[in-house]
Amino acid sequence: MVNKFWPIFFMFWPILAIVSFVIAPSMNWWFPGPAMSPLGQQIDNLFYLILVIVAVTFVGTHVAMGYALWRGVDNKDQKAWFSHGSHNLEILWSIAPAGVLMFISLYQLDVWMEFRVKSHFPEGTTPVAEVTARQFEWRIRYPAPGKTLMTTPQADDLYTVNDLHVPYGRPVSIRLRSMDVQHAFFVPELRVKQDAVPGAVIPVWFEASELGEYDLTCAELCGWGHYKMRGRVFAENESSFEQYLETLQAEQNFDGVTQPEYSGAQIAGYGIEDSQ
Repeated sequence: MVNKFWPIFFMFWPILAIVSFVIAPSMNWWFPGPAMSPLGQQIDNLFYLILVIVAVTFVGTHVAMGYALWRGVDNKDQKAWFSHGSHNLEILWSIAPAGVLMFISLYQLDVWMEFRVKSHFPEGTTPVAEVTARQFEWRIRYPAPGKTLMTTPQADDLYTVNDLHVPYGRPVSIRLRSMDVQHAFFVPELRVKQDAVPGAVIPVWFEASELGEYDLTCAELCGWGHYKMRGRVFAENESSFEQYLETLQAEQNFDGVTQPEYSGAQIAGYGIEDSQ
């Protein structure tokens, strides 16, 4: 039995991989829940495709290795047979991985262009806010209600920190910037991730398919306070989004004397319950 330790060792891992592959979806091991955006579902499909290819390669390699070792233990009295290799096999295992990689690179082009290439953004995608990353918070600039976000700040623009409100059910975009070092705008549930590079303004589009509150994190180690650079993305209906902007405008324009239409408590307590 001791002589068969290594064959058993190499055969154990593909069995564990197959069992994990079967039970992982029910345990939510793959992703932090289902993708909450149409593009996110396509990205998940790409990950699953790569996972299947890697799993088949891993299992096949270990099964072949375990089988060869097992046969070697059973035939230990047989003289070894040495070979200088096979030219045809060398060509085969050089072409096969190259073909797999070529297939993956071509298969994901449509998703890559849809997310990264501005000319392939969905029609009618308009920027709802400018998000500026800085150590260690997300500064957000909205246009005044009824206006379009301009590339340069306007006198009536609205500002907030860490809470990004967007309409749900349609593609929206933001203008992503960095004030200091490199950060990364990451909303896991929406499968949106984009580096914020100092000196560049990067358009990022996404679509939340369901009402909800989603975590916004920085996925780039940006300094000692990186761990606390967290925000929220609120996906709400159009009327609630417009109401939020009006509330933010009233609070921002409050002169300390005239009673504002919306109080600060309303803004602090504004949650997704109001948008449903």
